[in-house]
Amino acid sequence: MRVDDEPAFILHARPYRETSLLLECLTRGHGRVGIIARGVRRERSRFPRGILQPLQPLRLGWMGRGELFTLVGAETSEAPLRMAGERLYSAMYLNELVLRLCARGDPHSDLFEHYDVCLQRLAAGEPQAWTLRRFERDLMTDLGYGLVLDRDCETGLPISSEVVYAYVIDSGPQAWRGDAMSIQVSGAALLALARDAMPDPEQGVELRRLMRTLLQQQLGGGTLNAWALRSSRPSRPTR
Repeated sequence: MRVDDEPAFILHARPYRETSLLLECLTRGHGRVGIIARGVRRERSRFPRGILQPLQPLRLGWMGRGELFTLVGAETSEAPLRMAGERLYSAMYLNELVLRLCARGDPHSDLFEHYDVCLQRLAAGEPQAWTLRRFERDLMTDLGYGLVLDRDCETGLPISSEVVYAYVIDSGPQAWRGDAMSIQVSGAALLALARDAMPDPEQGVELRRLMRTLLQQQLGGGTLNAWALRSSRPSRPTR
């Protein structure tokens, strides 16, 4: 198989053998792809190593069979996205999330666009926490685990902004009855996420807690390095 001129982002790059890099890439048409950039760590390489970095929009070509392919083409498609500090941590969180939840060779038709838009929003200075919640919501939908945000899963009635709900994993929201073990979230927060309308700070905290719990379930109860890093940093929550 050979693919040419495919829009892509590099999620992670690590040394592979003595002179190569193993690139984990998110591509528009092929989902997550593992690509070996052979010889790119040599002093002279046909591919500029400097462009094979996260946050750089690329067009890649690869060929081969199996789970790992060989890089045959790489060029930039736009200027790199400039981020630093908290926004850079947020971008690395996105990369880790996609790496952990998306298998190689499993295309998701809208994921690349959602990822690209999220990076553009972060780079443009849009509110980080809300930008991440929107991506997490869209990622869950892309993976086939879309959230129920607009109706009570028990009664079928529309969500009310005045009601507090318990979000039942694998089902959705239902009226909260005081169960301390349930994920408590206000109807106003659910509707904000459903309508793509930025919530107020308190609702944002509720949505962060909800999405963290739902994503952790998809991780098999595991955690992310970005979450551990965030908990050790004395700054406002974004992930």
